[in-house]
Amino acid sequence: MTTLLRIDASAQLEDRSLTRMLTTLFISEFLAANPDANVITRDIGRAPVPAIDHRFIHAAFTPLDARDDWMAERLALSDRLIDEVEAADIIVLGAPMYNYGMPAALKGWIDHIARIGRTFSFDLARGDVPIQPILKGKKLVVLSSRGEFGFDAGGPRAHMNALDPAIAACAHYLGVDAAEIETIAIEYQEFKDARHDRSVIAAKEATRDLAVRFGQGTEQNFLEE
Repeated sequence: MTTLLRIDASAQLEDRSLTRMLTTLFISEFLAANPDANVITRDIGRAPVPAIDHRFIHAAFTPLDARDDWMAERLALSDRLIDEVEAADIIVLGAPMYNYGMPAALKGWIDHIARIGRTFSFDLARGDVPIQPILKGKKLVVLSSRGEFGFDAGGPRAHMNALDPAIAACAHYLGVDAAEIETIAIEYQEFKDARHDRSVIAAKEATRDLAVRFGQGTEQNFLEE
């Protein structure tokens, strides 16, 4: 059975959030094509995970067999978040662009996922590339919204896009090949003109098509990988 992990990072609620609209659409269309799929939902926009601190770092970098009880308690939420990623075949990420980058809630979630011994190993014997991902073979769908436009490669604001490169840079912690990330974005949100209307329509169509494509034959595809 295919498992989807839905992550909503928008601070907006359903009636105002375009990314929540897209994640809801993806999940509903996927389930229509693959009704036996399991869906895990984590709303980090509505219930942000706490920022990491010196106690988290101390606990995370202490070997498992040497941890004190407080360390296990401090890492308990991180362990649950990583368990959800491990269980997922497809991660559906609602990620609006805030001030050209990630919402703080999304950065906090990634900081909890990036754990030595859980999602990556570190060995200086590998030379200048000591980090090696532990998870692999997962798909990532990024459903985004941007107040302005032209953030794709070659666009007038491509140099200001700090969101997509950051997600790609951290994809290995999720077991995802950065080159295979599927990104769909609504643009012109702040302009609220015909271009925005067309962008919403195009994004909804692309989201629906991608969900159907992923949903059809997904089980067999993952069995073969």
